[in-house]
Amino acid sequence: MLVADLLGALERRARGVPLSDSEALAMGERADGLETAIRAAAAAARNATFGSEITYSPKVFLPLTNLCRNHCDYCSFRRSPGDPGEWTMTPAQIEDQIRRARELGCAEALFCLGDKPEKAFRAYRRDLALLGLESTVDYLYRSAEVALAHGLLAHTNAGLMTAGEMARLKEVNVSLGLMLECVSPRLCEPGMPHHKAPDKRPEKRLAMIEAAGQLRIPFTTGILVGIGETRRERIESLLAIRHLSRKFGHIQEVIVQNFRAAPGVPMQHAPEPDENEVTLSIAMTRLIMDSDVSVQAPPNLSPGATDALLASGLNDFGGISPVTPDYINPGHPWPHVSALRDACARAGFVLRPRASIYDHFVARTGFLDPRLLPRTRDVQARLDRTSPAPPERGRNDERTSPAAPERGRNDERTSPAAPERGRNDERTSPAAPERGRKPGAAVA
Repeated sequence: MLVADLLGALERRARGVPLSDSEALAMGERADGLETAIRAAAAAARNATFGSEITYSPKVFLPLTNLCRNHCDYCSFRRSPGDPGEWTMTPAQIEDQIRRARELGCAEALFCLGDKPEKAFRAYRRDLALLGLESTVDYLYRSAEVALAHGLLAHTNAGLMTAGEMARLKEVNVSLGLMLECVSPRLCEPGMPHHKAPDKRPEKRLAMIEAAGQLRIPFTTGILVGIGETRRERIESLLAIRHLSRKFGHIQEVIVQNFRAAPGVPMQHAPEPDENEVTLSIAMTRLIMDSDVSVQAPPNLSPGATDALLASGLNDFGGISPVTPDYINPGHPWPHVSALRDACARAGFVLRPRASIYDHFVARTGFLDPRLLPRTRDVQARLDRTSPAPPERGRNDERTSPAAPERGRNDERTSPAAPERGRNDERTSPAAPERGRKPGAAVA
């Protein structure tokens, strides 16, 4: 495809015409020399929908356990029983963090953990039994009930789950998530980062994302940038997400998460993607995804690059916590919300908090369990009271525009062993989960 053809596609995308699959693939492979035009088109597409509004979710991060049966080469979060730094949070620890989060104005309880530890570790199954539970999903359900009781909305990313497990968690979660990471099976070959991670097989992850669509669950997914994938493989991953989003209309946001090296893992010396590669990936995500899907990038993984992130077309910074560190990336503290708000203002944007279910999903038939609607409205009202005056929105204002079409459409990475404390947002965080203290100890 000629450069002139690609420039024409960018001009059309800025006016709201989606890129075709072939245009997206060609643009990804011939991006060198087109970066400025790609970012400009992405920013224009973002502005047309979201105006000058940028969002984030005030959250508490609750890593229920860091036990995981996968061994991803970039991940230092996961542990096996008996490893230094291994933990499983107790019910008392979970409720204490949730209570503190509510006091500090959080709206989201993010439950994020490794894949199915009970399938791999007898010790963990014993811990669950001491709590009267049979599975991690049982524990997640109980914990989400605690979050709801304290006025927080739960969002769970617990790795691969069955349709039955997701349907059950939909009763107490306003949204669920699973990072696709990369659609290419090449990354699962020997010597590649997912070779020892059976749950990272792309066909399994795509199947779960599709099942979530069939269940009409508001869903978060995304890609990892810099773990050995090619630009074409990134585009193929985004196109796979777009296909499922158009089929079911359930993808509420796509995360573009850049690899950051951590000590003590096989990829500790692997090169990290530079700012150009990260922001180009964000821009391509905005150009590929349809307008009702938010594009998110974590600001703590690109410190000092807020202007560049905004110029690349993102409209959301994801979860930021005044209570807990980023347990997946504890070497990269959350930015102060006030500093991020100021940076957005200097670039001409208004930063406002949002719930863990996007507003336009709340009114859509079947996407939110009716029992969660009153609590969701309460959280939305509370966040609105703390938000700056709403800016002029684009043509698809999620508060006032018609609901998204009702046709079928519309991780994580690494962390050093011990979460660092006191390095997030404006306040210091409480102690991390006690190492080696099992749930059973709380009920003995």
